[in-house]
Amino acid sequence: MKKWMIYGANGYSGKLIAEQAIKQGLKPIVAGRNKASIEAISEQLDCQHRVFDLSDNSIAQYLDDISVVIHCAGPFSQTAEPMIKACLQSKTHYLDITGEISVFELAKSYDQQAKGAGVVLCPGVGFDVIPTDCLASQLKELMPDASHLTLGFDSKSGFSPGTAKTSVEGLASGGSVRKDGEIIQVPLAAKTRKIDFGNGEKLAMTIPWGDVSTAHFTTGIPNIEVYIPASPNLVKKLKRMNYLRWFLGMGFVQNFMKKRIDKSVKGPNEEQRSKLKTYLWGEVKNAKGEVKELRLVTSNGYTLTVTGGLKMVEHTLKTEKAGYFTPSTLVNNQLLTEIE
Repeated sequence: MKKWMIYGANGYSGKLIAEQAIKQGLKPIVAGRNKASIEAISEQLDCQHRVFDLSDNSIAQYLDDISVVIHCAGPFSQTAEPMIKACLQSKTHYLDITGEISVFELAKSYDQQAKGAGVVLCPGVGFDVIPTDCLASQLKELMPDASHLTLGFDSKSGFSPGTAKTSVEGLASGGSVRKDGEIIQVPLAAKTRKIDFGNGEKLAMTIPWGDVSTAHFTTGIPNIEVYIPASPNLVKKLKRMNYLRWFLGMGFVQNFMKKRIDKSVKGPNEEQRSKLKTYLWGEVKNAKGEVKELRLVTSNGYTLTVTGGLKMVEHTLKTEKAGYFTPSTLVNNQLLTEIE
């Protein structure tokens, strides 16, 4: 039987994935750098464990007999590259649950090495970016000559500690959109528009979501923006914050905000997750000005990260593909239907 690993199984999403895997009768190896917490999870779930740090030069030795890693230890801007390099060395398929544009671009840059090693590199196998990636692909089928793609989602799932830290890191970088095929930096809340995500029209603003990278790979559409709902007050605050981005990026400020997160952010509990839904919306436009829309409703983002991540592990254990992929290109654009 092929072995697979959850790295970061002591984090919020990693632990949820591990617990659900055991409920489904699967046998993951749980791993991470914190010996005490990994051993506690291993004992609780009655599964094997491994303890290693991603700053270790010999990560690959811990992956030698592992077919698939689902990497759940963020911030992925710091942890993805050492794990990807180790997976290429050990010939282990790499999945993660990132939503960071820089990580998707990084993984894509290793496409040829992954093909040579015979392994899959597929970041974003959670809420970031399975549903929006499937939606983008379906919209491309509706309008093959689309020149503009706009995606958005309305979710009240709240933040896990890892997601909150990633958001803090992103404040200093501002926003991102894709224009004429290139990813460009824009200010925070650079653009606003009214959008009906499927639950009534709301003011929404642009965010630097992973699809700015992945949806271009999936569809080839050269102009891409992603939106979430935002109050007029929040939009004003973020626009003012653009003048302080240099300060927000300073190390001591980042450390202060992340320590606050460690003390105060826990992530939604099971009851909260079960009640929450996510509304997804997408729009394509071509040079003639024709427009087509799609809307989807899914479970909350963290539940989808668990079910989606496990579905992608199951698929990757059987795959014969190699190279860089997005979720819908590794499986198909009906993947969300299979998960939900």
